[in-house]
Amino acid sequence: MVSTEQNIDQILIPILEEVSDPEIPVLSIMDMGVVRSALIINNLVEVEITPTYSGCPAMDVIGDDIKKALKDAGYDSKIDLILHPAWTTDWITPKGRVALENYGIAPPLEAANDKEVLLNGKRMVKCTNCGSQNTKLVSQFGSTACKALFKCEDCQEPFDYFKCL
Repeated sequence: MVSTEQNIDQILIPILEEVSDPEIPVLSIMDMGVVRSALIINNLVEVEITPTYSGCPAMDVIGDDIKKALKDAGYDSKIDLILHPAWTTDWITPKGRVALENYGIAPPLEAANDKEVLLNGKRMVKCTNCGSQNTKLVSQFGSTACKALFKCEDCQEPFDYFKCL
């Protein structure tokens, strides 16, 4: 049997861009950076994904959604979970960061600034409602473990901040 390999860029990106993150539906798994690789080998798509954090409950759903999207496009698939290197918020695309903010979740800051915000109360997280940086940490944990809950002191609205990982 002859193996034919095709690159993710040619065929698979448009399919995988349609698969949403189940916890943040405005982001695709490509925007989140969880897809590490994808190859078509003999009409079987092999996709490697990395969880946003160890034990992330969304990974099973993401795997099932990938399989469904690929099946709808005419491909059988195999999903492999890759734990190393660990996922980082640096892998969120610029498009994904804009989508997060438009959805009401402040995108992650750089690691040093993230620590200043979460540990020292620095006011660097921009309110997703009014744009003010006059915001304060309410809780280290927001709607999910990867987010913190903030409140804007100007517009008084609460919002999530996606913590740097």
